[in-house]
Amino acid sequence: MLKRCLTAIIGLPIVIAIILFANKYVVDVIVAILAVSAIYEYMKCVKHKFKPVMWIGFVIATMIAFIHVIPYNYLIMYVPLGILTVLAILFMHVVFTDMKINAADIAITLFGIIYIVGFFAFVALLNGYEENGIRLGKYYIWYLFLATWGCDVFAYLIGYKFGKHKFSKISPKKTVEGCLAGTISGVVLVLIATVIFNQSFDLQINYLVIGIIGLVINLLGQIGDFSASCIKRYSEVKDFSNLLPGHGGIIDRFDSVIFAAPFAYYLLTLLI
Repeated sequence: MLKRCLTAIIGLPIVIAIILFANKYVVDVIVAILAVSAIYEYMKCVKHKFKPVMWIGFVIATMIAFIHVIPYNYLIMYVPLGILTVLAILFMHVVFTDMKINAADIAITLFGIIYIVGFFAFVALLNGYEENGIRLGKYYIWYLFLATWGCDVFAYLIGYKFGKHKFSKISPKKTVEGCLAGTISGVVLVLIATVIFNQSFDLQINYLVIGIIGLVINLLGQIGDFSASCIKRYSEVKDFSNLLPGHGGIIDRFDSVIFAAPFAYYLLTLLI
């Protein structure tokens, strides 16, 4: 627990500073670096059972750095083409390696690209979101982190201290008490942030709507946590890596964030 707390004490101010002061292009580069690290962890995790095509994952992850350089209309137009191209390249690997790489290998590769890189991309998209020339993403990104990481912190603390009822075999340390505490805490943090935004930055965010959105993001983040645990259990590893002492790897720390990010993007940009 000491390592976990020390890592959080060092890392949290860095994350806060990036959100507060970095422009969207800098954040895009940082998210790309995180995505490259995460896809490496994923590929390494499944490598003893499959033969993932690692290089294509790295290439796609790196492209997140240019997500706000490419005009949005072109981005929407060419993303489907990009997915088809990736799929074609993966099948070419099957053909040209004479099935040393097979259908299961390219399926696990494609899943990792969608799950890790695709979901991470929405963190950058949400942060850079603008409406009428105003970058609302710098506010909305807080909702994603507060609803997910706020849940993680309080679920861990309450579960560690008072948890008695195990939630699922997928993640044996998680308890019903911890999950409930995390859910409530995440929504409360979202509402507190909304009070600050409305009063300090003259935003007009509806508390009921944002409370419901915060709850949905929170619950999806918890599903993301269990989803990552499913992959680890299947691959028979405790953590995706030991990059962050007490937390594991990038995926271990961002599993709830990246899973909730696409839903947070659409909920916040369409309903607020």
